[in-house]
Amino acid sequence: MKKFPLLLLLLIPLTLTAQRITPEEYIQTYKDIAIREMKAHKIPASITLAQGLLESGAGNSALAREAKNHFGIKCHKGWEGDTYYMDDDEKNECFRKYDDVEKSFRDHSEFLCGRSRYAALFDLDITDYEGWAKGLKAAGYATNPKYAQLLIDRIKLYDLTQYDQIALGLLAESDVEPIDPEADEYFELAFSPKDKSIFPLADMTPEGRFIYENNGVRFVYAKEGETPESMAKTFGIKFKRFCEYNCLKHPEEVVFHSGDVVYLEKLRNKNWKAKKYTVQEGETLRDVALRFAVKPEKILRKNGLKEGTRISKGQVLWLR
Repeated sequence: MKKFPLLLLLLIPLTLTAQRITPEEYIQTYKDIAIREMKAHKIPASITLAQGLLESGAGNSALAREAKNHFGIKCHKGWEGDTYYMDDDEKNECFRKYDDVEKSFRDHSEFLCGRSRYAALFDLDITDYEGWAKGLKAAGYATNPKYAQLLIDRIKLYDLTQYDQIALGLLAESDVEPIDPEADEYFELAFSPKDKSIFPLADMTPEGRFIYENNGVRFVYAKEGETPESMAKTFGIKFKRFCEYNCLKHPEEVVFHSGDVVYLEKLRNKNWKAKKYTVQEGETLRDVALRFAVKPEKILRKNGLKEGTRISKGQVLWLR
């Protein structure tokens, strides 16, 4: 695929990045609201913040900026408030619009409390964030099959359970430790599918889709229902090469979900930031390769593993 010249990147309007906030800034801005909502509605602050980070792209998505909607809540039957229309799983879907962000947080709490399909969540221990994450996915909050793990990743990455402890009166806010973005463990979880907190390079795709970068490899987020064939055609990449970029051995069986990471160029031989990674439950070699933008055969070679070897939960893999 044709490379975009550095000069073009330098000419990107400052508005594409200057107004964006980082995940750390997002957490600092909204942690107090999440703590209040936990006290009032018994929803873990860690879950609320993780969902906000994920659903709103750390407050940078169009839905968050223009509709103050940080949790991707659609109108649903009975909604009488303002509305905002945008393409999601289907064309021109109706989303709730709020006057301010705090109302979005409050409506998120009331949305979970007021629907029977989420009732089982409130029987869990309020500190069981993994149970809450898996329960939200099981109840159908999102269509992405990795939704629960995406929430868990963010909670671990940003140590969001600290805010649960504050809400429960077990930790003073002055004792909360800031995230060190230079720490190795930060990079072990820093990239995962649908991580819209990663800054875009520019709005350059044919359809106005942001191009992002992981480990120096450019990628985009898929839309629900896209296929390898349709995406290769959209981005002008030879189909066979596109499949190699995304480690697809049986592309005819693949249908992408909204937020899946799709690479536009070949993966690297090693990861420049993460030294090693501990395999999570259910992850395959392909999952790890795409998470860190490293060729799967290189991961095998660095770890003395033969082709076809299956990785397992708890296994430590060296990435460079």
